[in-house]
Amino acid sequence: MERGSSDKKPTNSKDEQLEQFRIDNYGKKLTTNQSVRISNDEDSLKAGIRGPTLMEDFHFREKITHFDHERIPERVVHARGYAAHGVFELYKSMKEYTTASFLQESGTTTPVFVRFSNVVGSAGSKDTARDVRGFATKFYTESGNYDLVGNNIPVFFIQDAIKFPDLIHAVKPEPHNEIPQASSAHDTFWDFVANNQETAHMIMWLMSDRAIPRSWRMMEGFGVHTFRFVNKERKSTFVKFHWKPILGVHSLVWDEAQIIGGKDPDFQRRDLWEAIERGAYPEYELGVQMIDESDEFMFDFDILDATKIWPEEIVPVQIIGKMTLNKNVDNVFAETEQVAFHPGNIIPGIDFTNDPLLQGRLFSYLDTQLIRLGGPNFAEIPINRPLCPFHNNQRNGFSRQRIDIGKVSYHKNSLANNTPSTSSLEEGGFVHYEEKVEGRVIQARSESFNDFFSQARLFWNSMSPPEKKHIIDAFSFEVGNVKSRSVRQQVVDMFVHVDKQMATIIANNTGVNRPNGAQSNVTASSPALSQENTSRYPNTLNVGVLIGNGFNDAEVKNVINLLEENGVFIHYIGEQIGTVTGRIGSKIKIDETFMTTDPVLHDAIYVVGGSAIDQVKFNKNIMYYIGGTYNHYKPIGIATTGEMYFDVPNKNNIPGVIFASYNPNFAMDFLNAITEQRFWNRIV
Repeated sequence: MERGSSDKKPTNSKDEQLEQFRIDNYGKKLTTNQSVRISNDEDSLKAGIRGPTLMEDFHFREKITHFDHERIPERVVHARGYAAHGVFELYKSMKEYTTASFLQESGTTTPVFVRFSNVVGSAGSKDTARDVRGFATKFYTESGNYDLVGNNIPVFFIQDAIKFPDLIHAVKPEPHNEIPQASSAHDTFWDFVANNQETAHMIMWLMSDRAIPRSWRMMEGFGVHTFRFVNKERKSTFVKFHWKPILGVHSLVWDEAQIIGGKDPDFQRRDLWEAIERGAYPEYELGVQMIDESDEFMFDFDILDATKIWPEEIVPVQIIGKMTLNKNVDNVFAETEQVAFHPGNIIPGIDFTNDPLLQGRLFSYLDTQLIRLGGPNFAEIPINRPLCPFHNNQRNGFSRQRIDIGKVSYHKNSLANNTPSTSSLEEGGFVHYEEKVEGRVIQARSESFNDFFSQARLFWNSMSPPEKKHIIDAFSFEVGNVKSRSVRQQVVDMFVHVDKQMATIIANNTGVNRPNGAQSNVTASSPALSQENTSRYPNTLNVGVLIGNGFNDAEVKNVINLLEENGVFIHYIGEQIGTVTGRIGSKIKIDETFMTTDPVLHDAIYVVGGSAIDQVKFNKNIMYYIGGTYNHYKPIGIATTGEMYFDVPNKNNIPGVIFASYNPNFAMDFLNAITEQRFWNRIV
């Protein structure tokens, strides 16, 4: 089976199941929720035409009551999210390691629902904040729902779940003034970091480009924790899960991300929605890292520590399948907001480890769904309902949808022949892995968890020069926004253990003393951690074409045809909505005006130029777009009719700026520049 191929749209049986719940109101008669037809939806029932409203107006009361209760509490974390349906196809059977039903036979397809999210901000915050991104996948398998609830960063801030409320309280807006929104650049967060130094590794990732992804379609996902595969012989293998995007891992630059947050707060959700609507389905390959149980203690890190990675050069990632997101949701509230993920939703063949962060999540996620979704029946909401039938003796509660037949609601029983009955291991019943556990009852942490800086140093060593600069800039911005000089000094003194030169520059930039202390002596690096080593493709990248009347018809057509053949999304930008006409009469429809879009919203620009009603303003707008694109290191293609806007010497020596007049293979050279995406050696 060919990896990364997407010749056909896989079927999605979960979508078929949801069909019975989809209601199209178009052309229908207005009714109450009890299906009573309504004769007047403009006026409430009154005692006289100018009299008081009557309580007996059942339609008014139903309508207002429903409106008053339309909002459910937003998630404490991961409140801002977006989702899509898809399907997972297995490349390689994993039956040697696990009995998980969807991992048995190559070619098996399993419906999935994926929610991407930001951790810190509220539901109304912007997509492009510097933050961790959630990457949660619900597999609707034939043996029940399996939830892989992860992030776009493979480690976490803390080692034990008891610290999670402290972390979130620290990073959320400060309670005395509820500022800042969706930002970690403030005193309480960095005070927490400096006084909880297990955060060091995660902070390096958070300050890196990984925290401002270009798109959810270009973002890795990680299960974070160590889980177990369990096979039919009850042999356990430790496993970590990875999602690898087919398009590679790409990010915004910080200034660009801030501008996008104002220009289009919905930038990443719009990107996902439009890609799926165009049929450019996002694809991610599923990889696993596996460690035999007998090798648990052979590494210089504890494999159960959620603040540590398993370096891919030491424990390779095996690619075993591919997920394709092929359908947008029909209703964001009913699906995206009501979906309930839980790391405890596992199936036979997958089990937990003693990772203390994971152990706490097994309680927390179920508990939070109860308060958000109104009670214990949230699993009956269509988006949460498994594809396979489910049977148990649970009853009643808010919003019960099942109508259970019969008088028996307990186990064991004789009146219903002891049904629903339990299943043996051979029948597919879930049996917890038998792990030997012994020791004193104690509140403590393993000594093997105490190395906070070695992998933070490994991450730093693995970065390219531009990535290192971005990390220093991010620290300088974040810590520079901290008002307490003491906290700023503590942070610098902490990160000297990662890299002394880095910490010294941050100290200079934030007005504190240079740090004393020695950096970690780790010299190893992991190339897999650097985005410089990722895949690059032009397809689905967005090129803004700046164009007016009088363009060169043949030249523009040749360039656009090549870009579109390679999957590039084209947006024509002009003076006003309408059409522009070429020299020999070709017409192009303008998608956006200079006022409705911005250079930060495009991955590259193609400067065609031309004539306009207000030529001075038209020229000024093009110069603004060139400047913004150039300063964010993005490709610029200059048509023969656009050279007046970029009149500089040595035109063939400007990284990522391609001139049609000086390049006989201009269209291909421009396509290659778009594929490269950023030109960090450009002087800005």
